[in-house]
Amino acid sequence: MSLVFFDIECASVNRTTAKICVFGYVVCDENFNIIKKEDILLNPRGGFHLTDRKGDKGIVLPYSYTEFKNHPPFPKVYNYIKSLLEDTQNIVLGHSTMNDVKYLNLETKRFKLPSFKFSFSDSQLIYNAYTGNHTRQMGLEHIATELGVEFTPHRAVDDAYATMRVVEAMCKAKGCTYFELVKELGMVDGKINNYTLTSPTSAGEKKYQREKLNEREENAKKHIKLFNYISRKKPKKGGRVWGKTFTFSRNIENNLELAKSLIDKIYAEGGNYSQHITHSNYYIAQNEDETPRTQTAKNLETLIVLNTEELEGLLNG
Repeated sequence: MSLVFFDIECASVNRTTAKICVFGYVVCDENFNIIKKEDILLNPRGGFHLTDRKGDKGIVLPYSYTEFKNHPPFPKVYNYIKSLLEDTQNIVLGHSTMNDVKYLNLETKRFKLPSFKFSFSDSQLIYNAYTGNHTRQMGLEHIATELGVEFTPHRAVDDAYATMRVVEAMCKAKGCTYFELVKELGMVDGKINNYTLTSPTSAGEKKYQREKLNEREENAKKHIKLFNYISRKKPKKGGRVWGKTFTFSRNIENNLELAKSLIDKIYAEGGNYSQHITHSNYYIAQNEDETPRTQTAKNLETLIVLNTEELEGLLNG
């Protein structure tokens, strides 16, 4: 069996098209000895509008953009790429592989070509399972730095090579083969067939997602209890915060005992509570809170942001 690591760069990406301009790949044996390493440049048949994976930050490819016009378009290399990825003797991997597989899917649709059909894994998910940290998706550059792997970002073949070295580093650290590594970590391959994609995952990722779902369900129940509690409250006229409206961060709302205690004090001093920060005068968050909701509140000029101690001071005069 051989391992095929691949990476794709696009001239532009939107919801319905991904104009591939580079397909880079590395083929190695089970001991990570390189068999073939190549960048295939393509004419994207469109202009360049380069963004990162989130679609916002501009990136720079280490190629001359005029050079791409001298290379064939995607349909001319489709059969070669298809044979490489669909060979049953090849194990296909990438980093954040779903993105690249989506690009292949969009290009086959754009040029009315038959769907790809292969299974694939993801070094990003393997690394998360390896570290036991599923809270965020780490970029290739970050993981490579952590594992002591050097490479040139956004040169597709170098990204593919770095992905190979990242996986190799994890295997060496564990003292095992690639196949032993993915078995130990409970990795499940993603798939593409008939233009339909299934994401790769791992036992640890599944457990993390179940826990997050349970947490969201528990928090939803807490919110219902909190707002049922608030619906029975009436502000005391003439209090220190009479006519003022307050909103809590999610972290405080999820702490029912704390939230109810603060609500009691707010209403005892004439205040109201709202879920909507744009309807409020004060937003209450704990000092370490850096969640998006709290960041939004801090950016509103009409809103005063306090921590719980400052709120107590306001209510106590």
